[in-house]
Amino acid sequence: MRILLADDHALFRSSLRSLLETRGLEVVGEAINGRQAIELACTLKPDIVLMDLSMSVLNGIEATRELVGRMPEIKVVILTASMEDDDLFDALRAGAHGYMLKSLEADSFFKLLERTLDGEPAITPQMSRKILEAFSKPKSTEPSPGGPDALTGREREVLDLMVEGVTSNRQLAKRLGLTENTVKFHVRNILDKLKLNSRAQVVSHAVRHGLVEPRIKPEG
Repeated sequence: MRILLADDHALFRSSLRSLLETRGLEVVGEAINGRQAIELACTLKPDIVLMDLSMSVLNGIEATRELVGRMPEIKVVILTASMEDDDLFDALRAGAHGYMLKSLEADSFFKLLERTLDGEPAITPQMSRKILEAFSKPKSTEPSPGGPDALTGREREVLDLMVEGVTSNRQLAKRLGLTENTVKFHVRNILDKLKLNSRAQVVSHAVRHGLVEPRIKPEG
């Protein structure tokens, strides 16, 4: 099994490489962002790409979509800390062959990897339940994609604070009592759902379209 790692945390990549190699698996390369993951995958042609979601230059969802489109024979498995439903469904829609959490026990992780080579999706029972629950909901209850109605309650809280002028991950995490990684996931979801490219665009769009009340305090 030839594996490419795509994650922007060097320590995590190093630890994961060691873990994979102790099981006799070959790590053919490491990428620090989605764009590099695509370039290395096209050159090295691994069996599996273990792809993180939150990376610079090109995030895991966009990288998965592009890579699957260019080289569908390569299986992309998302390996992330995010348990958000939207991330799971976006990854699957992008063509990911699996969705695994970084909190997995090693034995479960390797069993899912083996299933991937057999053509089965690498999805834990916990994530499978989320998929089944989503399909069991009436379509009329689903928010329309691409607009403010698609935002969850937590995403609206993040948006409110961003309009107030709280835009750094550290500040947002402190105000909401969340980790910085969780804040990153929520911000990325907001960008994707509103089809915008930056936090500045989000704030401008929210104020212009009345999504929240503008409460930015003037400096001085």
